[in-house]
Amino acid sequence: MQSMWDWFSEHAWVLAWAGTALILGTIELTTLDFFFLMLAIGAASGAVAAGLGAEFLVQLLVAVVVSVALLGVVRPIAKKRLLKPTPSSFGAAALVGQNGVVIERVDGHGGLIKLAGETWSARSYDGRSTFEAGDTVGVVEIRGATAMVLDET
Repeated sequence: MQSMWDWFSEHAWVLAWAGTALILGTIELTTLDFFFLMLAIGAASGAVAAGLGAEFLVQLLVAVVVSVALLGVVRPIAKKRLLKPTPSSFGAAALVGQNGVVIERVDGHGGLIKLAGETWSARSYDGRSTFEAGDTVGVVEIRGATAMVLDET
């Protein structure tokens, strides 16, 4: 039993860093903001440095450098990719922001466009613009069964 206590005393900093990483990882599970995850990985890096026999200041430096690097580089990318909201629009609302091609002159009173493989009635969004056949227009809004369009967006 004495050998286990010897091991704990010889590896106290490894255990402290690993415990810190575990606590920070647990906190991350409640926030899901990737902030505490980056700190947990930094703490785990400190544990690795401690396991390799580094002095405490080196362990601390490794943990801080890894954490700051992850917070500055990896976290923004992870948040952008993983927390991107899924598009909630469907049907006609999903067509807003898409481009269509004018097939019959479009002005403030009416016209026709080809949008997502279908022919849609269309009007210029501002009521003043005019688009000729072959022009590409952007859908700003769908009102009923009419696409409100402006210059390509």
